[in-house]
Amino acid sequence: MSTTLTAPRPTRATPQARVGARRRRTLSWIATHAIAVALAAMFLGPLVLVSLTALMSDEQALTGNLWPESFAWSNFADVFAKSHLLGWTLNTLLYAGLGTLFMLLSSVPVAYALARFRFRGRGLAFLLVITAMMLPPQVIAVPIYLVWARVGLTDTLWPLILPMLLGDAFSIFLLRQFLITIPRDYTDAARVDGCSDLRTLVRVILPMARPAIAAVALFQFFYCWNDYYGPLLYTGINQDNWTLSLGLATFKAFHSVQWNLTMAATLLVTAPVIIVFFFAQRVFIEGVTLTGVKG
Repeated sequence: MSTTLTAPRPTRATPQARVGARRRRTLSWIATHAIAVALAAMFLGPLVLVSLTALMSDEQALTGNLWPESFAWSNFADVFAKSHLLGWTLNTLLYAGLGTLFMLLSSVPVAYALARFRFRGRGLAFLLVITAMMLPPQVIAVPIYLVWARVGLTDTLWPLILPMLLGDAFSIFLLRQFLITIPRDYTDAARVDGCSDLRTLVRVILPMARPAIAAVALFQFFYCWNDYYGPLLYTGINQDNWTLSLGLATFKAFHSVQWNLTMAATLLVTAPVIIVFFFAQRVFIEGVTLTGVKG
């Protein structure tokens, strides 16, 4: 006579047990990421305050109320009406776009030469690059300004854009540190196949160095977007060539008591940079942290 064994039916968790388990998971997550949550709150706090102030009326912006009584979306339209924000944006895009492009065209070959070629004086050349990184721009501002004044390019953005054709010290350093980690077997195999140095750079090295190139491009773009000293030095008189940083500073000076308009203008200026970094953060972090070819 055979007997059949039946497996015990699993007991369903009660609603109270499910709520308790969910609460324990939440508390465990908070305990694990407490420091990250605190840092995120510290960084997001000013941005939230700026956003809320930008949506307040003139009267409420001068009070201690943190939440807008009525969302004044018209503040953003007032910023465009009372400033040349669109023109400043186009100037900034021209400065940042051409500056980043010229920097890449000039810095990548120099970094490749310092990382791959063996020539006399290579160590001295790399030492000059490091020295240029530590040299404050204010030290050479007067002689360089006199040079641009003699060729008649002051009051324009070209004194800020054209020097990028000579390379950027920080970008050369970062790219060189990345390129020396790429195994030489790839370049040696390309030379065996008959590739020249230029073709090896374009067809072999550049695809491997894409994260580093993206990282230095973002660094340069953000620097040009936030640059205040350069536009103030060269375009301070000609308002038609002002960038967003210089225009925003002037807008704050004229509307210092209208905190809602000032915060609305600040939000409009910083929003594009935040959006670009949000979508490019993975490539940016890879370019800074990776050390060559993935294993």
